[in-house]
Amino acid sequence: MPYTFEIYKDKKEEFRVRFIASNGEKMFGSEGYSSKVAAKNAIKSILKNGPAAAVVDNTKAAKKAKKSA
Repeated sequence: MPYTFEIYKDKKEEFRVRFIASNGEKMFGSEGYSSKVAAKNAIKSILKNGPAAAVVDNTKAAKKAKKSA
C-alpha cells in the first residue's frame, strides 16, 4: 500500500486528516475542520508547501534553557 492521506470524522463530527505510511503506521494527524473541503485544502497545502518547509528542531533550545535555569 502506498503512502496515503485519509479523511475521517472524529467524535465531534469534525473532519480530520491522517497521513499513513505504506506499512499502515499513522505518521501524523491534523486538527479538526468543519468541512471536508477544508480538510482537502489542508492536504493540498501540505503537498504544495511541505517539500520546501524548513525543519525547526526546538529540542536543542529546550535542553540549553534547562541547563541555564
